[in-house]
Order: sequence, then C-alpha cells, then structure tokens
Amino acid sequence: MRHFFLMLLSVFMITSSFAQKAKKGKVRLKVQYVKIMNGEPYFDFKASARVNKKNVNVSNIDLIVYNEFGDDKVKIGTTTTNFNGESRFVLKDLNILTPDSISDTYTVSISFKGNDTFKKASKSISFKDAAIEAKLITKDSVNYITATLKDVNADSLIINQSLTVQLQRLFKPLFIGEEFNITDEDGTILVPIEEGIPGVDGNLTFEVVLNESEEYGTVIAIVNAPIGKTIVDESTFDERTMWSPRNKTPIFLLIFPNLLIFGIWGLIIYLITNLFKINKSKSKKEKHENI
Repeated sequence: MRHFFLMLLSVFMITSSFAQKAKKGKVRLKVQYVKIMNGEPYFDFKASARVNKKNVNVSNIDLIVYNEFGDDKVKIGTTTTNFNGESRFVLKDLNILTPDSISDTYTVSISFKGNDTFKKASKSISFKDAAIEAKLITKDSVNYITATLKDVNADSLIINQSLTVQLQRLFKPLFIGEEFNITDEDGTILVPIEEGIPGVDGNLTFEVVLNESEEYGTVIAIVNAPIGKTIVDESTFDERTMWSPRNKTPIFLLIFPNLLIFGIWGLIIYLITNLFKINKSKSKKEKHENI
C-alpha cells in the first residue's frame, strides 16, 4: 500500500511539473492605424503580457499582417516587435489594401503563431478611408487654419467629428484654439491663429488631427505657414566658448593646460636629471676615496 501511494504521488508530481511547463502566457495585441496626408499610412502594433502579476512588453516576436475582405485573407507582410514590444508596419499606399465591397471598410489583422513562452494570438482593426484638406487663410488681417474632413470612398463630407489643431514643437505639440473643433454641416472647421507665435525663420508647422476615431483611425494633415515671429538666433555654438564643439575650443583652454603639462613634465625631467647627476657624483666620490 505504501509503495502504491508513493507511486501515485510521483505520478502527480510529474504531471504537475509537465502542466507548469506547458502553461503559456497570453499575449495582448494592440493595433492603431495612422494616415498622414501626402505621406505613407502605417500601423503601430503593441504586444504585452501579464507575467507574475506584472504587465511586461513582449519583444522579438514575429507578427504576420493580413488584409481581410469578404471571405478572403491575404498576407501583406511580416514585422517583429522591438525591445518595447512595439513595431511599425508602413504601407507604400493604401491602395495595396482591398476594402469590403459592401461597406467600403478596410480590415487588417495581425497574427502571432505562438512560441515556447506564449500562446498564439491575433487582433484585427477595421476602418474607413478619410482625408483632411487643410490650409492657411487670412480674413480681415486674421490668420486661420481651415480644414475639411471627407470620407474618400463614399465621396461625402464627415460632419460632427472632432478635429484637433496643434503646432509642432520639439517635445510636445502646442494646441491651438478650442480643445474640440467640431466639423460643421460642410465638414469644415475654422480655427484662428494668434499673432506672435515664435518660429525658426518665421515658419510654423501646424497639424490638423482626427485622433483615434473608431471609424477612421488617426488622420493627420500638415500645414506649413510662414506667419510666425522670426526667432533671432543668439546661439554662440559656432564661437569659441565653453559649450562649443571640439574644433571651437577657446584659445586660453588650449594654451593654459598645455603650459601646465609641459611645465610639470619639465620639472619631472629636471628632477630626474639631477638625481642622475647626484648618483654619478656619489659614485665618483666613492671611487676616489677607495683609491
């Protein structure tokens, strides 16, 4: 009876061990579609998982990208997540994709086949093709950004949709006008631009953004406008200052440290020479005394 119990315990432990090894994590995939007017549309993918009660990025996994329409599923490429579990898949043109013939909706899916650590996973996104026509206009000496939002395939205006107007900046964009600019019955917004906004050479770059729409994704139109306040370049980067590049080192920093270095080495050589002279003189004296 004891041997039978031990055998059952061993079988249970082995089974548990295999079960633990066979248990794989679940990958969560996110997809975002972004279209930049007069540019290349792209998809941003994000892979994450719950490991030891913590959310972690899933890096270096291969994702297969498909275009789905009707009952068909066509592979359009592959991509691999980076260290942050992110990847960007760029399309040369949206015409590469085939929309659903009834709804004019594009469907793109990504698939992860799984590995020794994680189970297979998939995620899809559906969107329609939207376009933003944006430009700078002037009325009564006031500058405005005007933008019209359209559904490309339906050739219709999109009304009651929120657009954001923002100014490109180095770290974070500067929002212009209201937080939410709703398109009117003509699918258009009109946003006034304040005077005196500084820009390099007086040039400002505005973005009109349809942000993460459930129906159209993210669409961005860029408007370059020479209406900014010219920034006077007071930089001394190309002068001989402490913060200049190596080839613009201040003259005194070239001379003074080198003088110190040569002076110290000169003193060391002088002391070593005197030590040799003293040693030589001592040797001669001892030799003379021995005679």
